[in-house]
Amino acid sequence: MTQGLPRWTLVVPALAFLDLVGSWHRDLGTVLLLLVCVGLGAAVFAAVHHAEVVAHKVGEPFGTLILALAVTVIEVALIVTLMASGGDKAASLARDTVFAAVMITCNGILGLALVVGSVRHRVQVFRVQASYSALTVMTALVTLSLVLPTFTTSAEGPRFSPAQLAFAGVTSLVMYGVFVFIQTIRHRDYFLPVSADGDVDTDEDHHAEAPRTATALLSLGLLLVCLVSVVGLAKTVSPNLEHAVQSAGLPLSVVGVVIAMLVLLPETIAAVRAALRNRLQTSVNLALGSALASIGLTIPAIALASIWLSGPLVLGLGGKEMVLFALTVVTGIITLSTGRATLLQGAVHLSVFSAFLFLAVSP
Repeated sequence: MTQGLPRWTLVVPALAFLDLVGSWHRDLGTVLLLLVCVGLGAAVFAAVHHAEVVAHKVGEPFGTLILALAVTVIEVALIVTLMASGGDKAASLARDTVFAAVMITCNGILGLALVVGSVRHRVQVFRVQASYSALTVMTALVTLSLVLPTFTTSAEGPRFSPAQLAFAGVTSLVMYGVFVFIQTIRHRDYFLPVSADGDVDTDEDHHAEAPRTATALLSLGLLLVCLVSVVGLAKTVSPNLEHAVQSAGLPLSVVGVVIAMLVLLPETIAAVRAALRNRLQTSVNLALGSALASIGLTIPAIALASIWLSGPLVLGLGGKEMVLFALTVVTGIITLSTGRATLLQGAVHLSVFSAFLFLAVSP
């Protein structure tokens, strides 16, 4: 142990970052590809550990907010970089990435957390005020940013005009900022973990001593290193994934789905571990919070980047994606309306997520 942290959590971030530096913009042979995959997996587990250390220090819901924001900021930087170098091929990259993130978080992560938590604890509780607040903002953001462009009067396809894009970017940023204010200041108690009787659950905090400030700051820095490594290594293996997808005769959009799943692995593992500890509110905060951060930060970022990006920007969803989004919203409303979660609700969300994956492979 060093400063209260296991030694492996100090070594893995450095090795993963070195792995990223050594493999960046290089053709991956078998050995290097294996090292990249090992480094990616190790960085994910280290990121989850450091996120939990920071979360324990700052308390909920700040801990889950830090993890969601850190992953999303790095992901947005990656999207803008790829769009700058991708030309016309990257026209729908932001749309595909954001929509995949919404489906993964709102159905995959949430559904998996509900299933594993219900298997161990049968019935779990959460606050309806928090879940409904996040779902409302998420629905508005996706509709204004990804659904509306399909129905605008632009003659160039499902795209916003510059003025419309600027409006969508400002609106997204304002709505996300208001949500963060509500989550962390005005109604912070809505987002705190609850016990079976509906009261705030502080048992875990009483049994474990909070880490020192120096340890928490070290974990925060190592968390950022891990997340940079996760996103960078995921980008590094994407050409190999693209080649494998093409060889299998699958749509190229599958690559974006796989990359999104890799990038969201830290949130997935953290949400599942929280559900296993019977802290489903933390899992819901992570799932919906990650979806909100992905939309609320990506749309303003690409709106700003469009000033110097010369390629087209396609944001409008197709009919199939809109049906899946509508189903996600309706399912989410039903699931989150009672404040109590069971195995059946988790199975329904995973079924919707499976449909998303299947239709991505077989459109």
